[in-house]
Amino acid sequence: MRKFNAGKASDLKPGKGKSVEAFGYYIAIFNVKGEFFAVDGTCLHMGGSIGEGKLDGTTVTCPLHGWKYDATSGQCKGEPFFKLEAYSVKEENGEIILEFP
Repeated sequence: MRKFNAGKASDLKPGKGKSVEAFGYYIAIFNVKGEFFAVDGTCLHMGGSIGEGKLDGTTVTCPLHGWKYDATSGQCKGEPFFKLEAYSVKEENGEIILEFP
């Protein structure tokens, strides 16, 4: 299992997201009420940066064209056949750690 340190947990406040590049993957990480979630960072519609989107509850909106995804699972809202890959993420010693198989 490969691990990637995505930064300090205290820097990603609840209700916010950010983008990181890890092992060649673009990943969006979100803090939903103190719990961290990670999904593929590229919108399936036109390639917008999901990590730069607005987070409302568990819904993140792509900043380019408004596609909405569940930040906790990657499921596209309104387009049931589209889903972003979800990644394992946890907090260890105050750091956000992504895990890749």
